[in-house]
Amino acid sequence: MDLAPPLNLTDALASFTETYSPRTVSRVNDYEVRIAHALGDHVWHVHHDTDELFLVLDGRFDVALRDADGSERTVELRQGDVFVVPKGTEHRPSSPGGSILMFEPRGTSSTGDYEGELPDNVTSTTGQDL
Repeated sequence: MDLAPPLNLTDALASFTETYSPRTVSRVNDYEVRIAHALGDHVWHVHHDTDELFLVLDGRFDVALRDADGSERTVELRQGDVFVVPKGTEHRPSSPGGSILMFEPRGTSSTGDYEGELPDNVTSTTGQDL
């Protein structure tokens, strides 16, 4: 049996500095466990085929949600909080500074359906190995 060695998330986060540029730290069946630094605004986007789980590892992480009627609300998350954005829900993460863990199906784009120009602090990726 080929077992991956344990991975320390603090060390993994210290190995890169880019924001909103998820790194894959583990795989579970057809899912990837990704970590990312968060700072500033991400982009409004939707994942039509999958929910998106966020676990705040440190700092604060907010998720703005937009309903079909255009109304918006923001969920504020702090260290240790877990939140799931249901599939098909338009959302925009933002953070004054922190780090997150995400659990998503392999191949899920970090920017969902977004097709515009990305801000400098956001990378569109389907996951980069650490």
